[in-house]
Amino acid sequence: MDPRAAAIFRDRGIEVDEKTGLSPEELSAIIGDYDGLAVRSSTRVSAAVMDAALPRLKVIGRAGIGVDTIDVPAASARGIVVMNTPFGNSITTAEHAIAMLFALAREIPQADQSTQAGKWEKNRFMGVELAGKTLGLIGCGNIGSIVADRAHGLKMKVAAFDPFLSPERAVELGVDKVELDELLARADFITLHTPLTDQTRGILSREALARTKKGVRIVNCARGGLIDEEALKDGLETGHVAGAALDVFAKEPATENPLFGTPGLICTPHLGASTNEAQVNVAIQVAEQMADYLLLGGITNAVNVPSLSAEEAPRLKPYMALAEKLGRLVGQVVGSEVRSIDVEVEGAAAELNIKPITGAVLAGVMRCWSDTVNMVNAPYLAKERGITVREIRNDGEGDYHTLVAVTVGTAGGKRRVEGTLFGNKAPRLVKIFGIPVEADLSGQMAYIVNDDAPGFIGALGTAMGRHDVNIATFNLGRREEGGEAVALVAVDDPINAQLAGELRDLSGVREVVPLSF
Repeated sequence: MDPRAAAIFRDRGIEVDEKTGLSPEELSAIIGDYDGLAVRSSTRVSAAVMDAALPRLKVIGRAGIGVDTIDVPAASARGIVVMNTPFGNSITTAEHAIAMLFALAREIPQADQSTQAGKWEKNRFMGVELAGKTLGLIGCGNIGSIVADRAHGLKMKVAAFDPFLSPERAVELGVDKVELDELLARADFITLHTPLTDQTRGILSREALARTKKGVRIVNCARGGLIDEEALKDGLETGHVAGAALDVFAKEPATENPLFGTPGLICTPHLGASTNEAQVNVAIQVAEQMADYLLLGGITNAVNVPSLSAEEAPRLKPYMALAEKLGRLVGQVVGSEVRSIDVEVEGAAAELNIKPITGAVLAGVMRCWSDTVNMVNAPYLAKERGITVREIRNDGEGDYHTLVAVTVGTAGGKRRVEGTLFGNKAPRLVKIFGIPVEADLSGQMAYIVNDDAPGFIGALGTAMGRHDVNIATFNLGRREEGGEAVALVAVDDPINAQLAGELRDLSGVREVVPLSF
């Protein structure tokens, strides 16, 4: 990695060690001492490495776009943020794809080799023009859109297959949005710009290659595994595929491959991001992103958690604290019965990025199942348990300038808690299960439901006094006079099982739940 990455970490007060060439075993042996891990494509970060990194490792940064060498689901389950730098080498990779198009069209590598061997085979190398030809893009994201722009400059027609490409974006880019079969039938040149996923693996299969136009030329500067290499070899040998230019292979380093030596094949050793500019860009970007996360809580270009810019983080921090407390409250009271979670923001909160707020709520709720949960792995745990999550945004103001509400669905119905910020920074509970009550959720507390009747507060204080438990604050609310009442009691010492049992035995008490924040 470019040394400017380490310099950025050090300039921002983060200690950094530069270690290269480590085996997985060597990496596992040391990784437990680090809060962050910055890698390039040669380092494989497996679940076993992450287990060795716990509980300290917080973030893995990939200097580059591909994260197939990182076990992202394992990172999510362990609460580790995975970041990449999707834009640092976009232009470089797109330019390499365009260079490959020219090399294929004019057989430049073969002509160079022949000429330097002392031959003058001018009639052998009859190329084709790019102008007027149809370029088929499989994937039209960041890199694909740059290739489309460059192709228009070459006077090519561009068709794109990308399920995530909106019709409006296609018009903006000047490309025809088509299905894969139409692209295969129309394209004179095909270039791939999609990540390797279960859906894209082998997207140019033997069957797909058979549906291409005879004489098609194929470029892959994206990921190995997108093309059936054996089928491509057969296509080149029969002449159905006029040429192929590959920068990536199913197995890398590709020191041997069945395609090597096949007529019409051009190869480079994964050079898509190999320019001085790109190496500097991705190193600087990954260092800045990781430093922002470790120091400020900002999350940029994460692949397993919603983004939260360093500028947003300070404003969202008190809301996330409120959301986590509300989630923790309802999670401790309801327990493992949660089937659904609704996160609702109102007023000033509705103007904010709701995803981090939701993540904080989920982290709070899930703490009743795991003490290592955070906003990264909480959505994973919720999905694993079949809990549905919904976000609701209300722009108008109600009784409060800003409000966050959490509603959990259980077999017995829905339970809702609401909170706000005092002075835009101090989290406060303002309603619990329909009963107005204002409380600061912190430290050790007890949630008590009782009949609203004289003598209860005295009996409660007497019981706690017998156990030498000092009451710090007392917050009360009720539905109506003589009806159901709640008490949120902050105490200086944890409420043990014996005391909780005595409180439940008090006259009129319906429920007692010790809480911890």
